[in-house]
Amino acid sequence: MTTPRPSTELSADEARRIALRAQGFLGTPDRKAGVRGVLRHLGAVQLDTISVLARSHELIPYARLGAVGRKTVENAYWKPMSAGAPAARPHAFEYWSHAACILPIEEWPHFAFRRRAYRARPHWNHALPDGTYDQVIKQLRTEGPLTATELGGAKKTSEWWDWSGTKVAVERALMYGEVVCVERRGWKRVYDLAERAVPADLLHDELDDTECLRRLVRLAGQSLGVGTRADIADYHRLKGEQVDAVIADSGLVPVTVEGWGKPAWADPTALQTPPRGRHRTTLLSPFDSLIWERARTERIFGFTHRLEAYVPKPKRVYGYFAMPVLAGGRLVGRVDPAREGRTLVARQVTLDGPKAVPAVAQALLEAATWVDCTDVRVERVDAPDLREPLTRVLTRALA
Repeated sequence: MTTPRPSTELSADEARRIALRAQGFLGTPDRKAGVRGVLRHLGAVQLDTISVLARSHELIPYARLGAVGRKTVENAYWKPMSAGAPAARPHAFEYWSHAACILPIEEWPHFAFRRRAYRARPHWNHALPDGTYDQVIKQLRTEGPLTATELGGAKKTSEWWDWSGTKVAVERALMYGEVVCVERRGWKRVYDLAERAVPADLLHDELDDTECLRRLVRLAGQSLGVGTRADIADYHRLKGEQVDAVIADSGLVPVTVEGWGKPAWADPTALQTPPRGRHRTTLLSPFDSLIWERARTERIFGFTHRLEAYVPKPKRVYGYFAMPVLAGGRLVGRVDPAREGRTLVARQVTLDGPKAVPAVAQALLEAATWVDCTDVRVERVDAPDLREPLTRVLTRALA
């Protein structure tokens, strides 16, 4: 691919601020649009099974909007916009994007390329028993929406990977687009037929792969503000060659960024006005789209981000669910949180020097309020001499 000559040069600081604004962390948050606005703005909100303070899809809008109610978050994702009316339309659906993600319902047509790829896939990890697929579709048509358990069982044994034939069938139908996840109930997917759950004007696979990819590359560029080919590809887990095939026609513009060493592309709207406004101070989910791509996080923030939940405990450096602390547009530390009754416990705190103490304290206090904790207890601090100043700030604020 021949890349056009960039017409814009950005400093590393300008690129960082553009990225922060694009992700909703710089400037006044759109509280009127709320959680649904955050979802549309980001284009994808990742789901994950881990719940410490809250689940990741709850932490994403919290980080941008502040202490929005957790029930409000769930309703924003899953409750139709005119419940009970004939024209009730869902706001979101769950599908494979960056990972398992909540996606705006209007993007259903643009994932046709992925549904086609799944239908053409020759090999699967789980065998599909004869007749099970048709039986699941029939049951959903008659009784849906249903969980896998209600369909007849999610697992054959207690092992997480040992799916029942029913679970294999309904997940295959989800990938094919014949079935859609319409909500999460107690963390279980609730399945329904796409023909019932997706608005009729969106329920089609008419867009060819090129049109789908062009849209997703454009959306990724808008959500990132500015990014390399790898950054843009990673956002919706596209292949590099898929990005190459459409980026010239995506509406993104080539730029150079100081210190990046690789070609970059930017949302032209993001270049029109310099990013200004108030920075959010907050704990970030390890699955936040601001820090999805490790190389990008290091390039923009000089910060090494790694989820250690699946690392053996003796080998963990920062903790089970270390949450980066964003303040002043920088990543200034990490907190590995837990809850004990009404106490938010900072099991391990990593601080980027004494100046990070007030910001980390502020992030802990706001998070504690959000999850109905009345106290904050600090256990380990990587720099022992900073433990007392951090504790002092917290104690004063909680008094």
